[in-house]
Amino acid sequence: MISLKKYLDSTWEAAPEEAPPEAAGMLPMALAAYGSALVEMGACSLDACPGLGSGMKQRLEELRARLNPAMTREAVEATDRGVQEQLRDWGMLTARHYREKAKEVKELLLVMARAAEGVGARDQRCAGQMNQVTERLKRIASLDDLTEIRASIEQSAAELKSSIARMTEEGKAAAEELRKQVSTYQAKLEEAEEIASRDALTGVRSRLCTESHIESRITAGARFCLVMVDIDDFKRVNDAHGHAAGDDLLKEFAGELRSVCRATDVIGRWGGDEFLILFDCSREEANERIERLRQWVCGDYTVAGKTGAIRLRLDASIGLAEYAPGESMKALVARADAAMYACKANGREQGDGGPETGARNSSDGATQRAGVVTG
Repeated sequence: MISLKKYLDSTWEAAPEEAPPEAAGMLPMALAAYGSALVEMGACSLDACPGLGSGMKQRLEELRARLNPAMTREAVEATDRGVQEQLRDWGMLTARHYREKAKEVKELLLVMARAAEGVGARDQRCAGQMNQVTERLKRIASLDDLTEIRASIEQSAAELKSSIARMTEEGKAAAEELRKQVSTYQAKLEEAEEIASRDALTGVRSRLCTESHIESRITAGARFCLVMVDIDDFKRVNDAHGHAAGDDLLKEFAGELRSVCRATDVIGRWGGDEFLILFDCSREEANERIERLRQWVCGDYTVAGKTGAIRLRLDASIGLAEYAPGESMKALVARADAAMYACKANGREQGDGGPETGARNSSDGATQRAGVVTG
C-alpha cells in the first residue's frame, strides 16, 4: 500500500508552496491513485471478511472523500495515518473474528468427544452389570433347590431388565443432548457460510460462491448458460453523485435481478457493476428469458444523492454464452464477457445488430442491449 507521507517526503523537501512545478502536477495524480486504491481495498475487505468488510469499506471511503489537491501537508499526513490505523484495526478485528469462528468449531468437536467418552463410560458400566448377571446365572446351574433357582433367576432377570432400561434411557438422554449441541453449532456454521456466500453490498451471491456453482455444473456435465450483465456508464454515477449513490443503485439493480429471475437461478456479483447469472436451460430458452430481463431491469431508478433523491436512467449490456462440454470456467466466462462487450460496442457505434453480436431495443424510452455467443 502506498504511503502519501513517503511520497510527500520524497517530493517536497520544504513546504508545499516551495515544491517544484512537476511535484505540484504529480500530487493530484498521486491523490487519485491513492483514492482508487482505498476503494479497491474496501471492496477486497468485503470478499475477505463479509461480516466486517462493510464497515471497513465505509471508513475507507470516508477517508477517500477527504482527498483533494488543495489539502495541506498536515491534512494529507493525517489522512495517511487514518488509513494505516484503519488497516491495523481491521486486521486485528478480522483475526479475532476468525479465531472466534475456529473456537466455535473446536467447541463442537469437544462436545462430540465428550459425548463419545460418556457413551464409552456408560457401556463399560453396563458391561460390568451384565457380567454380574452372567456370573449369577452360571451359579444357578449348581443349585439343587428349585425355590432358590427360581428366586435367583427372577433377581437376575430384574437386574438385566433394569440395566437395559437404564442403558436405553441414558443413551436417549446423551443422544438428545448431543443432538441439541450439534444443532446449535450447525445453525451457527450455516449462518456463517451463508454470510460468506453473499455479496455484502447487494445481497446476491459472492464471486467465490458463483464460481463454485459454475464448477459444480461443469463437473456434473449439466446444460446451462452464463449471462454477463454490465451497467452502462456506471462510473459516471459515482463521479457525479458519489459512491453512496452508486452503492444504492447497485443494491436496487441487484434487487430487480432477483425479482425477474427464478428461485433456481444463481445470481452473483462478479465485480464492480458486473453481475453473472446462471440459467439451467438451453441457449434458445435463455435468449427468451434475457428479453424479459432487459425490459425489467433497464429504466428509471431513484437513489439518494448528496442533496436529495436523484432519478437515474439505467441501461445495461448483456452477454450470453452457452456451456460447451469440456470447456473450462475461465473460457466460458471469457466468452460471456466478450459477448457483453460486443453488444456494448454494437449499441454505441453500430446501431441495431443481429443476435450473435448484439441487439439494441427500447422500452419506455430506455435503451437496452443484449449480446449472444453460442457454444
